[in-house]
Amino acid sequence: MTRRLIRAAGAALVLLVGSALARPVLAQETIRVGSTPTGVPFTFLDTKTNTIQGVMVDVITAIGKQAGFSVQIEPFQFSTLIAALTAKKIDVISAAMFITAPRKEVIAFSEPVYAYGEGMVVPKADTKAYTAFADLKGETVGAQVGTAFVDALKKSGEFAEVKAYDTFPDMLRDVNAGRVKAVFADAPIIAYNLKSGNFPNAHLVASYKPVVVGSVGIGVRKDDTALLAKINAGLSKIKESGELAKILEKWGLQPSVNPS
Repeated sequence: MTRRLIRAAGAALVLLVGSALARPVLAQETIRVGSTPTGVPFTFLDTKTNTIQGVMVDVITAIGKQAGFSVQIEPFQFSTLIAALTAKKIDVISAAMFITAPRKEVIAFSEPVYAYGEGMVVPKADTKAYTAFADLKGETVGAQVGTAFVDALKKSGEFAEVKAYDTFPDMLRDVNAGRVKAVFADAPIIAYNLKSGNFPNAHLVASYKPVVVGSVGIGVRKDDTALLAKINAGLSKIKESGELAKILEKWGLQPSVNPS
């Protein structure tokens, strides 16, 4: 009797172990991340690999490793990112998007990732030491659709026209060709693009003082509080470990302006 019980118990154990081994391991959660193909060095299309790369791709990937999720990067134009998020086409926005009060009415943001202001670009032949919007009173200027800079330019009341561009390259091409007096955009993105040599007749105005200074954050839907908590926890870890500073340095951004 005892031997039969032992044999039965052994058989049951074998079945139990076999069942556990056969049971599939739960796949790691994959988060769909919206990024832009024209925001170098924050996000851009790497034509060699046909993938979106950049600071914010590295940041959300590093956060995912800390928080236990993998990322699937999906390209969107900057002006469509929030609509894509609220429509649940993506789960997260990781791009050069400022945390602003109007945006916070629609989506939620992580803690700040990186802080900076706008830069001003004029034709290379224009060597005036501009410092403010008022220095361009009555001129035609431009900025990219969906950025905080468009509203700031319009509200200033200084300009004859504020042109809104769908893409960053279109904007730089216009100022490079002298079709607008100046354009305004994220200073780090402008500096990186001008280094490419594709816009030889345009230059960044070193004397200009930015008006719209803000912090880039990672966007999620307002009701996605659990995901936001994971992202913030992961972001805190990569800040503390120095990994965030290394990512910024890799892309030519100064770690010293990284918000705590």
